[in-house]
Amino acid sequence: MLESRTFVNPLREGMRVARAPEPASIIIFGATGDLARRKLVPALYNLSRENYMPSVFNIIGFARRPRTDVEIRDEYKKAVNEFSREKIQDATWDSFSRNIFYVQSNLDDLAGYKRLKGELERFDRERGTAGNRLFYLAVPPELMPEIVEMLGKAELDTSEGYTRIILEKPFGRDLASAVELNQRLHRVFDEAQIYRIDHYLGKEAVQNIFVFRFANGILEPIWNRTYISNVQITVAETVGVEERGEYYDNSGALRDIIQNHALQLLAVTTMEPPPVFGPDEVRNEKAQVLRAIRPLGYNEIANATVRGQYGAGAIGGLSVSGYRTEPEVNPESATPTFVALRVLIDNWRWAGVPFYLRTGKRLPKRTTEIAIEFKLPPLSLFGRASSPEYAAFPGDDVRGRNGANALEPNSLVFNIQPDEGISLKFESKIPGQDNRIRPVNMDFRYNSTFGQAAPEAYERLLLDALLGDPMLFTRYDEVEAQWGFITPILETWQQIPPPAFPNYEAGTWGPAVADEFIKRDGHTWRRL
Repeated sequence: MLESRTFVNPLREGMRVARAPEPASIIIFGATGDLARRKLVPALYNLSRENYMPSVFNIIGFARRPRTDVEIRDEYKKAVNEFSREKIQDATWDSFSRNIFYVQSNLDDLAGYKRLKGELERFDRERGTAGNRLFYLAVPPELMPEIVEMLGKAELDTSEGYTRIILEKPFGRDLASAVELNQRLHRVFDEAQIYRIDHYLGKEAVQNIFVFRFANGILEPIWNRTYISNVQITVAETVGVEERGEYYDNSGALRDIIQNHALQLLAVTTMEPPPVFGPDEVRNEKAQVLRAIRPLGYNEIANATVRGQYGAGAIGGLSVSGYRTEPEVNPESATPTFVALRVLIDNWRWAGVPFYLRTGKRLPKRTTEIAIEFKLPPLSLFGRASSPEYAAFPGDDVRGRNGANALEPNSLVFNIQPDEGISLKFESKIPGQDNRIRPVNMDFRYNSTFGQAAPEAYERLLLDALLGDPMLFTRYDEVEAQWGFITPILETWQQIPPPAFPNYEAGTWGPAVADEFIKRDGHTWRRL
């Protein structure tokens, strides 16, 4: 019988863990790959360290490379030491690692799945895991349908307890492939068993958007087109394609970031308040707003989207090569590494408000944020002009009649990463005898307020999957709504020749046309 864990976190002593998962087996397909080493096993270790794991659990790696139980435990120990937010404590690791096992098999070998089934049934008998199984597909997307079918053939889609399956993005390459993948999944698993993971939804700062919006009475009355001028969602990366050249060259920025992460951030920001804060209700509201995104026609796409690809430049004072010279990238590649687009939502709350989404690689700063910019006040009381629609004289929409600089709009910014927090910018009087005004920021940061770093997104999502809470996972209709908006853009880009790539230097904020694109609407990108 499995020994109980001996580690007790003194900060949690005397507290009851509110959410305790049932005993379970966690099976990781692709157990020797980067995702398992960098994210999954460190997350499971930290859950165990903080007493969030089931009282009895097994972690079973399933992959083609030969490993013994001892070897995979040693490999994972090195991974936790390297990648975990909290380093290993020997007593905790010894207790945790005794629950790690390995099954070697090719992913297309039915005999291997039957061996896995036999091991799971043995663990249920000997270790008390009650038939509860959580399958995690940490493999390339093209391998997922075959694994799902093999699980069905080996009768691993059901058990005496629960059976759940987690799938990583990308979920399809376009609308047709996403629909087909959903259909193939539903032949084996019910939708309630399927957990499509988007790790951005597990980030503490994203979860806090729900609380910030729906637990504070001052916000919802102004969270609409009457008061909000525009919204900008930025996912900026300083890195290039690293070791993902082949994958990225067949994907690009629109598929890799916008289709999933950026549109999910958009949905959380714009959804209606659910009647209750439950998984179905929250995902219903997200799906509603995703379906309300205005489709872009062929002629609109040229004006509502921008493509870019980085050339050689410098990041942090170090020279870096251009995209086309990266390993496993086509030297004549037309794959965009930067995308900006304007999104409109055709519903009562958001009609007419532009949402600007941008993402890029080799940008000057790593950051993900959602910036809500509010409209200016209708009249100027301090010698400076306000909203253009209220300007009394030609040209009074930019500068006041006394020549002073225009007021800056108020903005509310959700910092998703790397420094999780919320910032509010407003105008304030500078101390002195004159009415001089300057924008100031009111900042909230998780680390300084709560005295601890936020847990990793995978920790929250793995715990939710063990608990059977799908709220922060993407439902099939959300995925299809997202692809329904993105696919026409991809198809149109195939017909319209791309710009002369590369069209921005590494270390800059993308191509110049991205700045022109947003200025046409009377807005500018937020300074980061």
